[in-house]
Order: sequence, then structure tokens, then C-alpha cells
Amino acid sequence: MMQGKFDELLEKHSLKKTAPRFRVLEVLSNRNVATSQPNLENILGKEVDRVTLYRILKTFEEKGIIHKIIDSNGTANYAVCHSSCTEHQHRDEHLHFNCTVCKNVYCLNDVHIPNVILPGGFEASTINLIATGICPGCKAASE
Repeated sequence: MMQGKFDELLEKHSLKKTAPRFRVLEVLSNRNVATSQPNLENILGKEVDRVTLYRILKTFEEKGIIHKIIDSNGTANYAVCHSSCTEHQHRDEHLHFNCTVCKNVYCLNDVHIPNVILPGGFEASTINLIATGICPGCKAASE
């Protein structure tokens, strides 16, 4: 079922349907947290080499298939876009949450960034809002 969804997604963005691209989409779509390239490398093992993974992530981000979130350590994490991202225009504008305990980065898709009115002359292409604290899983574990 997901294969068909991925076929459509790659076709929509005029991308070749390759096994590594399908695999990256599968991994990112099945995770409830954003994932860094090093973590993806660990998950994928020898299925996708580092250079190919880098190129896939770069292409997917440029096409608006995934978006990048920087965690509290400065590491880039990636998550599938769930709203109206388009090529070079990420409009997946929702709150991102960095957990200080488990270090996971969550996309809180239902918490949208309010309309930000910038001063004259400024034009935003992307807006990110990051909250830092303790996620529900870590909070429950500490109680």
C-alpha cells in the first residue's frame, strides 16, 4: 500500500523510482520522530551508502518531500512533509519539539505556527518554531 503512495510521490516530483529512494521514504514515513542522517545510516545499514543517502535527502528536501529540523545539538534531522510543501518552499509550518531527555525531535503537525508579520523589506521562505522540554514518554517514565 505504501509502495503505491511512494510511486505517486516520486512521480509527482519527476524523480526516478529507485530502491534506495523507496527505502528512505519507508523509514521516514514509519517513524514518529525526525531522524538524523547518522541514524538513517544505522537503520539502513548497507542498503544505502552514505553518499547516496546524502543525495536522496538533499533532493527530497529540495522537492518539498521532507523538511529539515535542527535539533538542540545543531544536528539536522529529517521528517516527511505532511502539508503544502512545494519545491524550494517549505510550508510545513508547525511546531517542532526537542526533548531534552531522549533527544528526539517531534513534528507537532497539529500545532501550527501563527501568522508572522515581518517588518518591511523582509521576506521569509521558511519559518521554524522549536519548543524544548520533556516529551510525554520521558515525562511518564520519570513519574
